[in-house]
Amino acid sequence: MLTRPQTGEYAEHFAPYINEVPEGDLLAFLESQTKLLREEWGGAGEAQANYRYAEGKWSVKEVLGHMTDTERIMSYRMLRIARGDTTPLAGFDEELYARHAGFDRLSLEELLRGFEIVREATLVLARQLDDAAWARMGTAAGGPASARAFAYILAGHAQHHARILSERYTQAQA
Repeated sequence: MLTRPQTGEYAEHFAPYINEVPEGDLLAFLESQTKLLREEWGGAGEAQANYRYAEGKWSVKEVLGHMTDTERIMSYRMLRIARGDTTPLAGFDEELYARHAGFDRLSLEELLRGFEIVREATLVLARQLDDAAWARMGTAAGGPASARAFAYILAGHAQHHARILSERYTQAQA
């Protein structure tokens, strides 16, 4: 079973995401996240999916699109580091990505399905990695990073945004 990364395996700004991940089987938790999103948002209408809880905040669609973009980036980092690539990996500007993505023109179903597909690809990769690959270190977004840390970071990032969707957006479903 994959163990939680230790301090020194990730930059401090990633700690809140790692802390979002409960103890236990990480891969099972990753699988459960897609089911939870589907259960919570699969039946929402377009008006609900375009809801913003405050001016300047992302819509439900934009949050889901951001989750998918981040999954792609974090799993790419996990792959590069797991394969022994020590080239420093740049950070990314999430606001820039969201601004240019056009998520609001997509259907909620397309966005949910997109997240499910990208997460499944992450899971396929994760199941192929051995202990040595998980322990490999690299540099990402200006700090140290293990492949294992990125598995936890992407799980914690999705958990963070699923919680925000639940706390701040579910009134749109009423």
